Amino acid sequence: MATERLSMRKAKEILRQKWVLGLSHRAVAQSLGMSAGSVGGVVVRAQVAGLKWEQVEALTEDELELRLYGPAVKASRRPLPDPAWVHQERKRPGVTLELLHAEYLEAHPGGYGYTQFCDHYRQWLAKQRPTMRLIHRGGEKLFVDYSGKKPHVVDPTTGEWREVELFVAVLGASNYTYAEASPTQRVFDFVSSHLRAFEYFGGVPGALVPDQLKSGVIVPCRYEPGAQRTYEEMARHYGTVVLPARPASPRDKAKVEVGVQIAQRWILARLRNQTFFTLEALNERIWELLEELNARRMKVYGASRRELFDRLDKPALKPLPSERFVYAEWRLVRVGPDYHVQIEHHFYSVPHELLREELEARITGTTVEIFRRGERVASHPRSDARGRHTTMASHMPKAHQKHLEWTPARITHWAGTVGPNTQALAEAILKDRPHPEMGYRSCLGILRLAKQYGSERLEAACGRALSVRARSYRHVAAILKNGLDRTPLPQQTEPQTTGNGTHENVRGGGYYH
Repeated sequence: MATERLSMRKAKEILRQKWVLGLSHRAVAQSLGMSAGSVGGVVVRAQVAGLKWEQVEALTEDELELRLYGPAVKASRRPLPDPAWVHQERKRPGVTLELLHAEYLEAHPGGYGYTQFCDHYRQWLAKQRPTMRLIHRGGEKLFVDYSGKKPHVVDPTTGEWREVELFVAVLGASNYTYAEASPTQRVFDFVSSHLRAFEYFGGVPGALVPDQLKSGVIVPCRYEPGAQRTYEEMARHYGTVVLPARPASPRDKAKVEVGVQIAQRWILARLRNQTFFTLEALNERIWELLEELNARRMKVYGASRRELFDRLDKPALKPLPSERFVYAEWRLVRVGPDYHVQIEHHFYSVPHELLREELEARITGTTVEIFRRGERVASHPRSDARGRHTTMASHMPKAHQKHLEWTPARITHWAGTVGPNTQALAEAILKDRPHPEMGYRSCLGILRLAKQYGSERLEAACGRALSVRARSYRHVAAILKNGLDRTPLPQQTEPQTTGNGTHENVRGGGYYH
């Protein structure tokens, strides 16, 4: 019969449900997750063999199979497909079992059909390591992690040992490996190791699969993990994505776990009796051993990592971008009442309309960018001047912008257009203040008095103010209001400091008449 051969355990259960429980073909099929035709085929075979339930229950599975299906057909001498070859070829982009079967038949026209071809491969695959059952396409994923066992460097001055991290990255299809020592697992070192790994591979994989490291994942979650902002930005720059491994799911990162073990045995173990005084020297030696590791032939695959990389991963990697990623940190900042945000003890302006809002700052070694809901609202050169301000005029309110336009030279030049006394008074006011800007408002107020009283009267009033050493807008306005600018200046006398209370800065009653 053409009925598909089932496991004898399932055949026994079909006969029990039919002959003992009296269920219909449909009910048995629904119960066991198969078609009603398969159920009927087993029942028919049992009836043809003249079996009853009592006999079926007493038979072993081998005996039942013999009664239902007869003796096994001797194996054909047709050439079997090479399952290891099939497994490696499946890692190439677009390669399917159907295509491989067609190529198998081209080489062996009398070979097995598609179903037996696939069964033979799957039976072989089931006997391999569990991690091999995942098919990793060429250039598809890069698995990254840190080694639990750490190398170290020695301080040449004190002789003190300092542990460093061992970063390991493994391409899924070829197992091609990159490793390096880095100072820490912090974001800067983590991202920098990725950049050097991409350059070592000469391309970028389709996805990055890190463990749930804080450097790469800020929201550990089985279903919706959140990638660290800088790490995510780096991935976007290189045209790839971050797919964090699920917590407590070792199969998600089995490639790199095996890669870490191999790096520990092939690299760290061989460094155990060597001393390195700098991280650079340590990495030089690690990279030498890495070349040997990638050139070493793997028994399971019958090829080296480098050979598989050249065949599987290298053609499928995305090209490196024209510019290397510039590392940047992201921080939340709040706008102060002076429309500035503080970043590392320096203050940077943002548009004054954003007072009190919470914004995002992107900080590189040379620039500071401020974003509001993903839109950049300000960009400044980075400054290390503590307590100082970097301000753009366009960020200031209109009143502040007008104030910013004035300078001491501009004010004294305007005062000179009125007359020498006015210019001399403006210079004296600016010089008299602790900072010139403190005198801007007073000078501007004096100059605007010309609109009300005319330039000639203002010039005379400034001359009288100079004679009595007055240094404010209030004094000049009082002189003009009381008409003192029209009276002759008092005779200059030597200042006296006798006990009658007179002094050069003490004005008499006649000053106001």
